[in-house]
Amino acid sequence: MSALNLIDGSETSLRRFLQTLPGVDQIGAQERAAMLGTRSIKTTSKKWAIDMAISMIDLTTLEGADTAGKVRSLCSKALRPDPQDASIPHVGAVCVYNDMVGIARKHLDSIGGQSIPVAAVATAFPSGRASRKVKLQDTKDAISLGATEIDMVIDRGAFLSGQLGEVFDEIRAIKEICSDKAHLKVILETGELVTLDNVRKASYLAMLAGADFIKTSTGKVTPAATAPVVLVMLEAVRDFFELSQIRIGVKPAGGIRTTKDAIKQLVLVKEIAGAEWLNPELFRIGASALLNDLLMQRMKLSTGRYSSANYVTVD
Repeated sequence: MSALNLIDGSETSLRRFLQTLPGVDQIGAQERAAMLGTRSIKTTSKKWAIDMAISMIDLTTLEGADTAGKVRSLCSKALRPDPQDASIPHVGAVCVYNDMVGIARKHLDSIGGQSIPVAAVATAFPSGRASRKVKLQDTKDAISLGATEIDMVIDRGAFLSGQLGEVFDEIRAIKEICSDKAHLKVILETGELVTLDNVRKASYLAMLAGADFIKTSTGKVTPAATAPVVLVMLEAVRDFFELSQIRIGVKPAGGIRTTKDAIKQLVLVKEIAGAEWLNPELFRIGASALLNDLLMQRMKLSTGRYSSANYVTVD
């Protein structure tokens, strides 16, 4: 019998299962992540890697100064990252605040971007400090406006104080609202979890509660998507698949700004989780500044010289 069959959602069963997880060798994780970070790819594979990374981006704007015009511009860029080059793939999703979901969905549909999901940050993002009732309504509002992906934040205070059942129940309640209408991406905010052991436990807690993706960070807290953290989360989804035969996605977010950063992420995915995760259905990168650097590196492969930022559109 799988250990997962013994979990009934109670605090006791969750604690019992999480206590069976092996501890994370922090030094070992850091050293392996650093070693994988030195891997290079052949020039012939670099274009493939750049296009893969572009297709995995959740192109994001999460600022208090966001306007309808900025969101429409972002959506246009999501569909055609370089208006002069139709061979470049569209991004994985557009990620915005709730009140911008309807604007993003309408504009994407109007320009032929029906296949690009709109992701909404919900559940009192980024702090998560709100009542369960508010968080549930926040999620319902986002889905009603056209979001087909929900990025929720866990209650880090509850997790760190040992209220594992509270965290589990909240994720499960949000998942029930998402149902088959939206994929659920659960943000752990790893920069506040203190240890890699906590990252592993939070990853499993989210997956057990029904997460479709586990996500490192809101992008508002540092450190965010560090290589050791992503490594631990990739190990978690790989091992969870062995237990459940269910593949859960991973989304690092925060601090991934260059093509070199993105390629390091792809190497981690291939070496830790496996090639099956090298697709936008199972791996996303939350970013705003990354896309332009990928486009400039792609231009260099075509022309043999670096182009300035003037050759790409402003986000």
